[in-house]
Amino acid sequence: MTISDKIQTFRVIDSHTGGEPTRTIVDGGPELSGSTVAERLECLRTQHDGFRRAIVNEPRGSEVMVGAYLVPAFEPKNHCGIIFFNNVGYLGMCGHGTIGVVATLAFLGEIGPGLHRFETVAGDVTAMLHDDQTVTIENVPSYRSHTGIELDVEGVGIIQADIAYSGNWFCLVQAFEAGQLDRPIPHLLELTHRILQACRKVHPQVDHVELFGEPKNALANSRNFVLCPGGMYDRSPCGTGASAKLACLAADSKLAEGEIWVQESIIGSCFQCSYRWIDRQNGTITPSITGRAFVNGDSQIIADSADPFAWGL
Repeated sequence: MTISDKIQTFRVIDSHTGGEPTRTIVDGGPELSGSTVAERLECLRTQHDGFRRAIVNEPRGSEVMVGAYLVPAFEPKNHCGIIFFNNVGYLGMCGHGTIGVVATLAFLGEIGPGLHRFETVAGDVTAMLHDDQTVTIENVPSYRSHTGIELDVEGVGIIQADIAYSGNWFCLVQAFEAGQLDRPIPHLLELTHRILQACRKVHPQVDHVELFGEPKNALANSRNFVLCPGGMYDRSPCGTGASAKLACLAADSKLAEGEIWVQESIIGSCFQCSYRWIDRQNGTITPSITGRAFVNGDSQIIADSADPFAWGL
């Protein structure tokens, strides 16, 4: 809503899913043209990108925050469309963010337990809100495109990686040193950034790196460190990252259809994951990710034209 020519306000609901924040815009924001969510995203990117920066960047936001802008659905069966973005740009899909949106809509009384559908740039996703407030999302079709590729990583040498799509493009690397995931966060950020640089020389579409290894939680199957676009790491186990991991496990016949895989994040939070086949021959699956988000803020963002940083740093 616009208070005056000089001040604009936006209502946002903050939540976190496994420690990873989502800021959902529930009132205010620009009207977007387009006949698909992707076209509306492009309108936001080219005509209203200051809105993205104002929502998630400093001085109001942070590098780790993901924004979710709710737009009207095109299909009557769907609740709404979601445009996801972060400190540097836009995301095709966001698993933890979808769980955060569902928790936000439940907090607002707009939805209750049951199955809900959403439109994203990557495709339609479903979300089951359970009675205990956990959420199970069925992600877009996911698959591994390349396996065992060799990457020449600066300061490391040759390592092997898989490439998978799950609404975002991932480079997945198994930890190649003992205790590697126990190294300090700045080290892991630098390492995964170098892996990303090496990967993008041959697969420029990749924008996430998932380094995985042994879990700390006795109930988990694996632990990961996920580098996101913008140079920050995912505090949650990463919904699309877990989906990419499931696609690799399915392709290698290391996880049966419907079998539970518990993915642990670098901070210890967990998602329960499974998949069902779409096409065994092509290795395409529908991943399911279960987690919970907690609403932790309801606020009004004020953008004052007199403020030189009103639209973010």
